[in-house]
Amino acid sequence: MTTEPPIRLSDIQSAAAAIADAVVRTPTRHSRTLSGIAGCEVWLKFENRQFTASFKERGALNFLLALDGEARGRGVAAMSAGNHAQGVAYHAGRLGIPAAIVMPLGTPFNKIKHTRDFGAEVIVEGRDLVEASAVAHKLARERGLTFIHPYDDPKVIAGQGTLALEMLEDVPRLDMLVVPVGGGGLISGVAMAAKAIKPAIRIFGVETELYPAMAELIHGQPVRQRPSSQTIAEGIAVKQPGSITVPIVKALAEDVLLVKEAEIEHALAMILEIEKTVVEGAAAAGFAALLAHRGLFQGKTVGVVLSGGNIDMRLLSNVILRELAREGRILTLEVAIDDRPGMLARVAQLVGDAGGNILEVSHNRMMTGISAKAATLVLVIEARDAAHGAEIREKLRGSGFPPV
Repeated sequence: MTTEPPIRLSDIQSAAAAIADAVVRTPTRHSRTLSGIAGCEVWLKFENRQFTASFKERGALNFLLALDGEARGRGVAAMSAGNHAQGVAYHAGRLGIPAAIVMPLGTPFNKIKHTRDFGAEVIVEGRDLVEASAVAHKLARERGLTFIHPYDDPKVIAGQGTLALEMLEDVPRLDMLVVPVGGGGLISGVAMAAKAIKPAIRIFGVETELYPAMAELIHGQPVRQRPSSQTIAEGIAVKQPGSITVPIVKALAEDVLLVKEAEIEHALAMILEIEKTVVEGAAAAGFAALLAHRGLFQGKTVGVVLSGGNIDMRLLSNVILRELAREGRILTLEVAIDDRPGMLARVAQLVGDAGGNILEVSHNRMMTGISAKAATLVLVIEARDAAHGAEIREKLRGSGFPPV
């Protein structure tokens, strides 16, 4: 006896028709530069261009539209690290449906603010999504609200799958799709749609290695209990994927790949610099996987879902500065100098002659291991690249100021 699938292609097509007037049909565009870097043909699906800057509003709206009048009047509850919350809040507000959203501690400030700005009641509670979910379910029971699961619901999954219909309509020759994975709602909808239209297409999920629950489950391993970790990809920081989504991913996905935090940061910075588009950490995970697992994608035509663009500005600035430091375009040097007039000017002149730009400078006269008539000078210098940074170091060394 075969089990009926929780959703069919017809459900996804119906969702596409239902939400068409209220969500953006985002572009799927080829990136010549990223293709050259990754060694495959890269097509990017820009879901960061949705009104709420995330694919999540597709599933949220499809669910809301299916509610009857009584349920709409009572209102809805949801839990989310940000993007599902904003999707629910925006479309619930647009449809006149009261919404209460529970967001875990550590959710980026911009996501909390935007959710409140859309008119939802926001409760920030719980160390992670598991604890936030318990609070949201309790709230729904006490107030008689309809709970909208962020990923483990057929209506939500069908809504998320609509982006795959668009990708294959735009680029029918795609060989593979690479999708960020948290609870599995997006990859489940994408896989159901894409495999129904083009059975030969291969679907890969991507998780941060700090939250590898889906990868463990589809490989037949138990989900190891880990302490909550800080990740740049909080949108996919899920400890327990859904009971609906796991079987779909097992059946239809080739694999769920893991990427390191530094790889996600690098991909995010690269997309920003090359494509001139802002994505959040979870959205950068897909391209990070292309770089970290090159052999899987070599020479193929690959669609990568840029799932959202809701990243805190302070965090984005940190990522940019860290990436510049990794590339050697910002370097921190410490040199010993005599503590007398003119020495700072001398060092600054040498850096300038070498083509460097001093961003910060500080003196330290409290180093007990050097003469009381000496000091250390800490310089933060901007260089063109790592080779130029080495030239600056050599210029200082050759002039009697060797970096410590």
